[in-house]
Amino acid sequence: MSQDQPIVLDPTYASFDAAARPADLGATHFIGIGGAGMSVLAEMLHAEGVAVDGSDRAHSAKTDRLETLGITVEFGQRAENVAQAETVVYSSAIKPDNPEIVAAHAAGKRIVHRSDILALLMNGKRAVTVAGAHGKTTTSSMLSHILVNAGADPSYAIGGFIQGPDGTTLDGGHAGKGDILVAEADESDGSFAKYHPTIAIITNCEADHLDHYGDEAHYRAAFVAHAGRATGHVIISIDDPDGLAVLEAMPADVKSHTVAYGTTARESLPDLGGAAYVWIASESETAGSGIEQLTLHLPAAVTAGEPVSQSVALKVPGVHNARNAAAAISAAVLLGVSPADAAKAAGTFLGAARRFQVRGTVKQVTVVDDYAHHPTEIAALLDAARRRYPDSTIRVIFQPHLFSRTKFFAHQFAESLAKADDVIITGIFPAREKQTDFPDISPSTIVDAAAGLKDASAGTWIQPVEDMCLAAKMMAMRAHHGDVIFTVGAGDITDMDQVLLTALEAHRESCE
Repeated sequence: MSQDQPIVLDPTYASFDAAARPADLGATHFIGIGGAGMSVLAEMLHAEGVAVDGSDRAHSAKTDRLETLGITVEFGQRAENVAQAETVVYSSAIKPDNPEIVAAHAAGKRIVHRSDILALLMNGKRAVTVAGAHGKTTTSSMLSHILVNAGADPSYAIGGFIQGPDGTTLDGGHAGKGDILVAEADESDGSFAKYHPTIAIITNCEADHLDHYGDEAHYRAAFVAHAGRATGHVIISIDDPDGLAVLEAMPADVKSHTVAYGTTARESLPDLGGAAYVWIASESETAGSGIEQLTLHLPAAVTAGEPVSQSVALKVPGVHNARNAAAAISAAVLLGVSPADAAKAAGTFLGAARRFQVRGTVKQVTVVDDYAHHPTEIAALLDAARRRYPDSTIRVIFQPHLFSRTKFFAHQFAESLAKADDVIITGIFPAREKQTDFPDISPSTIVDAAAGLKDASAGTWIQPVEDMCLAAKMMAMRAHHGDVIFTVGAGDITDMDQVLLTALEAHRESCE
């Protein structure tokens, strides 16, 4: 490519082969090093002895951590930041006109996507990838937690934080000394095509990211191809029809080392083409107990011996988390952890950060934060909320993520949110998109789609409020003892938790 041609950043382009190792990178610079996915990889390369630095727009907990490890972070993105680098790493959030990309390109430096670094780190390890429309972060976090408790000291690259004991938050990245690497595999931009894991977990194949794939058929085909690149086992949920369709489309030789899982009894399923099956049975939660009870029926293909029926008691609520546990425990057992030890460790898992995370309780009003940003995720969240808080009024402040997703799924969002008693839709978190490209999309788009979903006796159960701070204060004012308020979305709605708690405290004092 000549220097006067436009710079093209292609996240699906593979830069390294299976023989490559981190030392081959030379001095490595990360653009946007404070990002959830980028900071983890920077830390892991640093632990491998690679000279790492990076840049970001502003200080954060992630950049603070990297600096304590001795990694230099520059604030502000400038051409001179890449002067000493041999390799420059970008994420899909970085545009071709970024000054550091432009400078690296002009100097002929190696420019690679973050997925190339993750693929490189998988070389020589027993890698487990977790892909899917929903459940990636929780499943990869739970598997990492199980392996840590089993003494394996795995490396893990999770795009977020993990809830620790006593309200602490644990970093989602760790460079372990063991030979296992657990990683979220992002399908949104097709970059997971680079991975050749030992175990590929696929949690859900519901169509998403159609701006990249174009249609459902191409989206499913990407998962079929991903499964075919696993060198050991594939673990896939077939509770959703899309997952079952992906399994059915797999070649026979891939099905032969696939473990499907779901909540349907084996005798009620169609022929799985030679795939093994983990049945999730007896899901229940005793009201107020905070424990989700289930039994996993693990076949001989998972235990490498006799079939095992293993009881599990989870602290994370909902049937969707029973599925996540089935995937994580199955993978752990395939990696050598006993079913009993895997189940015991899963029972102490408190969840990934921002997944049903209780932020506080003021005067018997509980505030819970959750990352759900797709209609299916919101439905699962609210179903879990009803199981955990069966006698409570459930109130939701939802911040839609992306104008395009709001446009495509407006009616599905409305139907999912109808599971709550009281809903406020705030301004849309744009991420990579611009309002000018979607002039007709607003919080009212979902509210309008909700017309007629509840009868008149429900009153005005959903309303748009552009300002999320105002929305939080409004919700605090109308909450009563025993209510639960959820802040929901993948953007900065999480910042409203403290606003809610402060407003609830002030409202309580004014009423006393």
